[in-house]
Amino acid sequence: MEEMEEELKCPVCGSLFREPIILPCSHNICLACARNILVQTPDTESPQSSRASGSGVSDYDYLDLDKMSLYSEADSGYGSYGGFASVPTTPCQKSPNGVRVFPPTVPPPPPQHHLLLQPGSFPSIPRNSCITCPQCHRSLNLDDRGLRGFPKNRVLEGVVDRYQQSKAAALRCQLCEKSPKEATVMCEQCDVFYCDPCRLRCHPPRGPLAKHHLVPPAQGRVSRRLSPRKISTCTEHELENHSMYCVQCKIPVCYQCLEEGKHSSHEVKALGAMWKLHKGQLSLALNILSDRAKEAKEFLVQLRNMVQQIQENSVELEACLVAQCDALIDALNRRKAQLLSRVNKEHEHKLKVVRDQISHCTVKLRQTTGLMEYCLEVIKENDPSGFLQISDALIRRVHMTENQWGKATLTPRMTTDFDLTLDSGPLLQTIHQLDFVQMKVPATPILQLEECCTNNNSATLSWKQPPLSTVQVDGYILELDDGNGGQFREVYVGKETMCTVDGLHFNSTYSSRVKAFNKSGVGQYSKTLVMQTAETGYNSCVLNTVGAVAWFTFDPSSAHPDIIFSNDNLTVTCNSYDDRVVLGNTGFSRGVHYWELSVDRYDNHPDPAFGVARADVLKDVMLGKDDKAWAMYVDNNRSWFMHNNSHTNRTDGGISKGTTVGVLLDLAHGTLTFSVNDEQQGPIAFDSMEGLFLPAISLNRNVQVTLHTGLPIPEFHTARNPEPPSSVC
Repeated sequence: MEEMEEELKCPVCGSLFREPIILPCSHNICLACARNILVQTPDTESPQSSRASGSGVSDYDYLDLDKMSLYSEADSGYGSYGGFASVPTTPCQKSPNGVRVFPPTVPPPPPQHHLLLQPGSFPSIPRNSCITCPQCHRSLNLDDRGLRGFPKNRVLEGVVDRYQQSKAAALRCQLCEKSPKEATVMCEQCDVFYCDPCRLRCHPPRGPLAKHHLVPPAQGRVSRRLSPRKISTCTEHELENHSMYCVQCKIPVCYQCLEEGKHSSHEVKALGAMWKLHKGQLSLALNILSDRAKEAKEFLVQLRNMVQQIQENSVELEACLVAQCDALIDALNRRKAQLLSRVNKEHEHKLKVVRDQISHCTVKLRQTTGLMEYCLEVIKENDPSGFLQISDALIRRVHMTENQWGKATLTPRMTTDFDLTLDSGPLLQTIHQLDFVQMKVPATPILQLEECCTNNNSATLSWKQPPLSTVQVDGYILELDDGNGGQFREVYVGKETMCTVDGLHFNSTYSSRVKAFNKSGVGQYSKTLVMQTAETGYNSCVLNTVGAVAWFTFDPSSAHPDIIFSNDNLTVTCNSYDDRVVLGNTGFSRGVHYWELSVDRYDNHPDPAFGVARADVLKDVMLGKDDKAWAMYVDNNRSWFMHNNSHTNRTDGGISKGTTVGVLLDLAHGTLTFSVNDEQQGPIAFDSMEGLFLPAISLNRNVQVTLHTGLPIPEFHTARNPEPPSSVC
């Protein structure tokens, strides 16, 4: 529970949340703290402010941040704006928790009693006020409703309530001088916890103290200051309870929102169904994160064992060094001290690296555990509306935290071995040049599977040394068998880490392995890689799949220079008005594969093309203009199939912003099919598809698309082919 406490603290005041409200950025803040950090802006209208406060487009437009430039880090105060000059500049302050707080300027600060609100009430907020999130620093102009426009986080309030009650159960007497005893009562008027002896001594039941009300600790301060739990009501219609869930806005709504509000044309679903769905998603994400936390605990054990191993190896190395140096003449003793110093520095360096990694992982694991405990407490809540208000943000946080525990995080940054060996062979006159030399054979090379492939009857193999290896390598030896399970033979000896072997047999399976060598000898063989050459001369590759789905991204190395990449090479656009082609980084020659592309931007009705292509397709024309590509190009009304500049099968139905285009490549039946918004677009576009195909699109600067991979085969294909073959490239 202690790890979860950081999740329950307000980012402004640093204390446990009291009457938390949910900002549009999904972060939480105390109601009183929100009042304290409000900033009043000049009363002038601008297109940006009207969009942020009065339109139905968005309650929180992240793109309209320029209107808040008055309060930037560089200004640290106010200036003239919209014709309102001579506004006094006031430097920003910082709360005890380190968060920037803008003090109000005009009108003067309200009296202190304005902050002493009844539970569930909201203070009167001046018009044209704005608030800046203390965590992500997003800014928002408040509308006429003020803070009432932000929903209350009933779930978080309930979790804080339970947490405080669990802490209150172990409260100690506040008047004991040494070794405070467990409190037995609390005086509601004095707001002090007493044990029995201190109560009799300091709070006798007579005189003016006789009228004080003494209660058990668990029912004391916590129960008095916490407001009773209420059912969440609609922020637009305060008298109405939430009854449905808006899928588009991702918030609970009431029936009046559906009849007369901005959600009347939106897709809505039952509140209970979405509650169960989001609970299931959060539980699934928590299971994955729990596995990562277990791996992190095991990794910490491994790091602690490495500390002991480094200590032992250090002692062993020092002993060998001292034994060798003592065998030499007196002149060697002066050099011995210098060498010992180097060993100690290496020792301290290794310990520092491992200890720093232990500290880093411990902090990250503590944060992960706190998030997990908080999420588990949230799942216990039975308030569907309150849960759905925060579930999306929690699911994203859990996924982001799980991604932080990647392979790189759980890999040691330092080896336990000391790659230092003293050579005592040189003659006495070279004693002043005595130094450490490498006397170990090289480590086992690692094959880079993502770069290994076959092309017709040739094979390309790539390898590298382990990341933490410091032993010198003079060269590598690559061996292949005869393609029929026979003995290995050397096909390459040299310093390069990539080799292409030509002249292999078609339709054969070759096993390969590599080892490194230096002056000390030859290292161990790498793992054996099995590769299949092409059957009839077309390309083939090794595809990393999970089940029957493939994961890939766009390939910057083969794209036209005008293509712009973002989102880890999953989102692309173009800086030219002409069509430019971009390919995927994985090719397919067998199996059934499906991927989708969502249209993020669509201006001026361009004609983007979606499909597949060979690796040598033309990159500066629309996809399908040459004989190396098979595509569907589409505008806002209709679509056509195109290959080798031949247009066929005009089909009604176009695309717009938000449209999803699906591409289904079935190499088991040799077909290519397209879909728009999960509906098949026209007939089967192409058949007799054979060879190696790369996912491809062409677009110009008026279009931006995002790639989605790892998807199951769509229903319109499984209905036609009940048992699709597994995905094998």
